[in-house]
Amino acid sequence: MTVIVSFVTNGQLIESPTNFVFGAAIRHAEHTVVKTNQLYSEEIGFGFDFGTDKNVQIHKKGFSIADDPVYFSTRMPEGNYKVEIDFEGTEIESTIILKAESRRLLLDTVLNAEYTRITKNFVINVRTPQLKDDQKITLKEREFTYLNWDNKLTLEFLGNAVVHSINIIPITEITSIFLAGDSTVTDQDLEPWASWGQFITRYLTDRVVVSNYAYSGASLSSFKGSRRLEKIGSLLKKGDYLLIEFGHNDQKQKGENEGPWLNYTKLLVEFVNTARAKGAIPVLLTPVQRRFFDKNGKLKSTHGEYPDAVRSVAKKMKVPLIDLTKITTTLYESWGDDYSRKAFVQYPVNTFPGQSTALEDNTHFNAFGANEIALCVIQEIKRQGLSLEVFLKHTIPAYNPAFPNDISQWTLPLSNRFEPTKPDGN
Repeated sequence: MTVIVSFVTNGQLIESPTNFVFGAAIRHAEHTVVKTNQLYSEEIGFGFDFGTDKNVQIHKKGFSIADDPVYFSTRMPEGNYKVEIDFEGTEIESTIILKAESRRLLLDTVLNAEYTRITKNFVINVRTPQLKDDQKITLKEREFTYLNWDNKLTLEFLGNAVVHSINIIPITEITSIFLAGDSTVTDQDLEPWASWGQFITRYLTDRVVVSNYAYSGASLSSFKGSRRLEKIGSLLKKGDYLLIEFGHNDQKQKGENEGPWLNYTKLLVEFVNTARAKGAIPVLLTPVQRRFFDKNGKLKSTHGEYPDAVRSVAKKMKVPLIDLTKITTTLYESWGDDYSRKAFVQYPVNTFPGQSTALEDNTHFNAFGANEIALCVIQEIKRQGLSLEVFLKHTIPAYNPAFPNDISQWTLPLSNRFEPTKPDGN
């Protein structure tokens, strides 16, 4: 028997399967049996996506993850979902890596024992631009093709394990962490760009879900103007969290009422009050540093008084503060001018498909750098004993930005979708 979820989109009733087993049917279970490497189509509503069906081998045990990424998608309405996946190792050491939607990292683990079978649970937010009364938030043109904003739940598998089954369960009662920010926070859809918002998911339990509304080029005013704050406000409930990090693009706005102590401060207060009006908990973050060193190996301050404005609002309104400006200053200076390049999108020409010029970005992170920033956020949550700490996995190692990780230990493979043009914002 097939388990389905029914929903209406554009006036049309859609029915999509939610439970899948690969290869052979399981007795006494309700599921859709996937016996071939079926390519995703709107008509069927599920299948292997982005041409990766050719990377899939399906046998009676399940489907094998190829050396290249495998995407599996199913149509799903907006909401939060518990996703339960059965994996099994192979005759050699098996690696399991799972990303969801726009490259949100959920799992990076190794199975040491032969043929070890494990079940992993995740929670994933699926969203659309839709607001009430047929109104929508404003997407940037580049976002139209992002996996975060389509009508599917997409899972990206990497490694060499076997996937037996995928069960997707809609959930209505779960704590949400909403993220509001710019390109240093958003789920970057394409390699080699990455942000801490899409890596913090790796360190959270399945008792909480991340809804990342940040976007590249965003300022506090444009975030509000695009109706994303309104969208978040419509979804917030008591006990949720709203993490707010802006500054990179706000400081470029010029005008009579612009500046850190005027419109920027006013909007920070509004964002905080939006959360509190719903019984949610706001957390303010100062902007991450840009990678600019002086001749003495010290980081230049490029944000002016904007970090101080965040600190002032946090103090006056008694809001938890994560001082990423201060923390990332320590982090980058610990690496040093030359080595810190390895955490940013700095690559010679032709490193990636379609890359005709060298990439020399001092603002946007690669996956290694984004993960380091996520660890900075996690460590500060732990250090301050913020209430968010209850949602952190117990297996997270201690982290000190004064002694950061070495990229030689970074083994996460790249996704196979690339974009040579840098994200908006600086």
